[in-house]
Amino acid sequence: MFSAIKRTYPSAQVCVIGNSINKEVLGDHPDVDDYCVWNGAIREMAREIRRRGIEYLCITGPSAGALAAAYLAGVPRIVVPVIENGLSPYETRAYKLLRLLAVRIPHCMGHYAPREYLRLLEPLSIVTDDTTKRINYSDAARKNAAEFLRAHHLIEKKFAVISPSAGNKIKNWPADRFARVAEHLVSRDLPVVVIGGPRDKEEVAAMMRVVGTVGNIIDASEKFSIDELKAFIAQALLFVSSDTGPIYIAEAFNIATVDIIGPIDENEQPPVGSRHKIVVAPRQKPQLFVMNARFYDAREARRQVEAVTVPMVIEAIDELLRENRLTI
Repeated sequence: MFSAIKRTYPSAQVCVIGNSINKEVLGDHPDVDDYCVWNGAIREMAREIRRRGIEYLCITGPSAGALAAAYLAGVPRIVVPVIENGLSPYETRAYKLLRLLAVRIPHCMGHYAPREYLRLLEPLSIVTDDTTKRINYSDAARKNAAEFLRAHHLIEKKFAVISPSAGNKIKNWPADRFARVAEHLVSRDLPVVVIGGPRDKEEVAAMMRVVGTVGNIIDASEKFSIDELKAFIAQALLFVSSDTGPIYIAEAFNIATVDIIGPIDENEQPPVGSRHKIVVAPRQKPQLFVMNARFYDAREARRQVEAVTVPMVIEAIDELLRENRLTI
């Protein structure tokens, strides 16, 4: 969305409002001029919006709080989504009432979410299908990532990254299966670096216990800041994980990815294109959606995760490497 705005209105100032993690993800983005961290306090955010003189505000997901803050700030044009083709618990009664004060744009569940977000820019006469992701990292992060690669003898070598945990734990693929995938990659002479944050300790530890003394599988969990993680992932040949935030960092840097999507809708969010593959088991319908990750059948969601086998993931990896002529 940021790049689409800048292409049409080069002098526009783009301010993003969100959480502190996304602030780090978007750090050094060439098309983001300002980032405002919101802690959920409506009046405080209204003051920040008013102070910045924001004239056009898009709310990408239904949020009564965000809409109230924008309205209290007196933003001239507020644009919000109306969810179609499904039910979203985020469309609360308060949100539905407040959105009558805003410009309402359809967001169709089951369609590619990044393209749906771009529709929020159409009142600005911005109509585009370009959903290319763009992020960046600092020089300091690049140097620190290079130092890690040097310390582990990976400078100018190709390697894979595995993230064995997801933010929403219902999507976690079993750690022992990630271990088998890592062993396969090592057998193909592709070193593996395992990443994770403080909330991923259990999954990373479980995976590392299974691989044991297998060489060329490096535990890099909690070694990087988000900025450094971006710089590190940008050097990889391949990224493998359940559907989780870092896989979209890999996508933004055009790194080949294999996304074990488990219970999520395969059409809404996973990376798309010839350099990306999804792995999903047979099912009647997905359980989790971008606009509804709250109400679902937990047993069926886990079945959809557990039904993905190691051979399915290995086949996707080998096909991806072969089709893209990614030599090891």
